Amino acid sequence: MNKLSMFSRRGFIAAATAVAVSTAAFGAMDAKAAEMDEIHFVIPGGAGGGWDGTARGTGEALTKSGLVGTASYENMSGGGGGKAIAYMIEAADRLDNTLMVNSTPIIVRSLTGVFPQSFRDLTPIAAVVAEYAAFAVPADSPYQSFTDVVDAVKADPSSVKFGGGSVRGGMDHIVAAYAVQQGGGDAKQVKYIPYDAGGKAIAGLLSGETEVLSTGLGELLELAKAGQVRILAVTSKERVEAAPDVPSLGELGIDAEFVNWRGYFGSPSLSAEKADAYAAILKDVQATPEWETVRTRNGWEKIYKPRAEFSAFMENQEKVVGDLMRDLGFLK
Repeated sequence: MNKLSMFSRRGFIAAATAVAVSTAAFGAMDAKAAEMDEIHFVIPGGAGGGWDGTARGTGEALTKSGLVGTASYENMSGGGGGKAIAYMIEAADRLDNTLMVNSTPIIVRSLTGVFPQSFRDLTPIAAVVAEYAAFAVPADSPYQSFTDVVDAVKADPSSVKFGGGSVRGGMDHIVAAYAVQQGGGDAKQVKYIPYDAGGKAIAGLLSGETEVLSTGLGELLELAKAGQVRILAVTSKERVEAAPDVPSLGELGIDAEFVNWRGYFGSPSLSAEKADAYAAILKDVQATPEWETVRTRNGWEKIYKPRAEFSAFMENQEKVVGDLMRDLGFLK
């Protein structure tokens, strides 16, 4: 069994196929009890990326369903997400109504030292969605299959530039390198161009700065519908409901399954009572038609992991991802 398959099965795939049962304390809180006036979302990257879409989609569902009165958003790029994390810590006493969205990169970037903090310096609230990664090319690209891309990397690594909305050694880079490795290429030879969030990475692809984009599937669906890009593969074993016409890596004979979680964190000063209320309302919204509309539109998989379960999940992920990154040469 390869490391990333273990990583997926232990942490992500189980979570992506079933909504976790909440604790008795959360079960006692219905949607009415969890209502609150406002939530402010801090987004560690720029507009158009997965974090941005997750925060705004969550806010949309919460407000339209009536669970929250108003939702506001603040994009806070910088330091590979470190600027937003530092803000959550330094301004903790003023952030009672604030949640920060994050995902697998909070593990990856902490391990690589992009920023000195980790999820332990915040208050984990809940994991709420999961998303497969995918690889896309411009509509007029000569690459017709992801296997064509892998063959080109094998023949001349410098001929294929991958782009992504994360730093070198970050998640988008790791996923691309791993897929190429499992296709028979050299992960360390993958040429990767980092961008500040998915929107800029997409612009880089469409302008010709890169040939292949590594990003979340949800960020590509509307672009594919508009005919701007072609999605070559999804990092799943089998085709997924959100993109039934797109081949999976599994069916291409590439064993590189990957699913990325996204969830929310409060400041380190957030009270347990308020953290529980946030976790409950994020559970309640998943039963609403407004959430289902947002989830389906973005191609997200179902997941819900409340506070203690979320923390334990990240503890395990930190170990498994660290082992994988060392295998791929991203960590010593």
